[in-house]
Amino acid sequence: MTDMTLSDPTMHDAIVVGGGPAGLQAALTLGRTHRDVVLLDSGVYRNDPTDAVHNVLGFDGTPPAELRAAAHRTLAAYDTVTVRRTTAHEAAARPDGGFVVRTDAGEVTARRLLLATGVRDELPATPGLADLFGTVAAHCPYCHGHEFAGTPVGILGAAPHVARVAGLMERIASRLVVLADGDQLDPPVRAALDARGVEVRGGRVTRVERHVLDGGRPGLVATLDGGETLPLGGLMVAPTLHQAAPFAAQLGLEVRESGCVAVDAFGRTSLPGVFAAGDLAHTGDFPMPLASVTAAMAAGQLAAASIDGDLLGLAV
Repeated sequence: MTDMTLSDPTMHDAIVVGGGPAGLQAALTLGRTHRDVVLLDSGVYRNDPTDAVHNVLGFDGTPPAELRAAAHRTLAAYDTVTVRRTTAHEAAARPDGGFVVRTDAGEVTARRLLLATGVRDELPATPGLADLFGTVAAHCPYCHGHEFAGTPVGILGAAPHVARVAGLMERIASRLVVLADGDQLDPPVRAALDARGVEVRGGRVTRVERHVLDGGRPGLVATLDGGETLPLGGLMVAPTLHQAAPFAAQLGLEVRESGCVAVDAFGRTSLPGVFAAGDLAHTGDFPMPLASVTAAMAAGQLAAASIDGDLLGLAV
């Protein structure tokens, strides 16, 4: 059910903060075990710039808003799940062991707290890039690489990740070019690119803008200092990640070097009773956070099951 009001004195079983894939799946899992759960949804999502989600079984190519609408229709069937469309601003532990979340509409309390608020992408400062991100510029080869198939693809930057991205994209792109943007590649990175036959352009990228390729396919054109232009079918970029919400800092949670909340395999954070799932969470078993819709849903389901077991007093 959906409730637009708050100021709720009830001690719920769990609060889920964040209405993206991780939070929605967590609410469903808790609802299916008849847990009293409140989902707080601000209406702002990391994939807002994206025209479609990909690599999601049954929803490949679906606009993100349609995926969320389908999830809300599913949640409406569970009486113990309440969706509240409001923005949360503060989370704190209570003396009784529970938690309180303060929102635009008031306060809500629960015995357990799940953070699924995602991250914010800080893009390279390349002029024009923000207007293209989520369409012909993307960060994940698994989520967007196929859409660039058969076209020349650029990889922006000179950090070590460019060699890995080149390896992932070489079977997809017709040609790869690393745009080092005025920076120097480390010798091992350059050697790996040379071994794959990847072209490297060292000049600074002064602008990227939307472009229609021969044949009518959407793409972009990258302009380098000196005026050279490169038509591309897609551009892979590596954003810097920041927490999209202040709750990790407010609760004093451990954060990894990636900028994401440290969790164990069950979604537990460094503060007992607080769990995290989705793009904002990072388990030490992986060298980087897993940023995809399916990974977020899986993490949300696992964290919800962990919350259920924690409420039962079951150790894992």
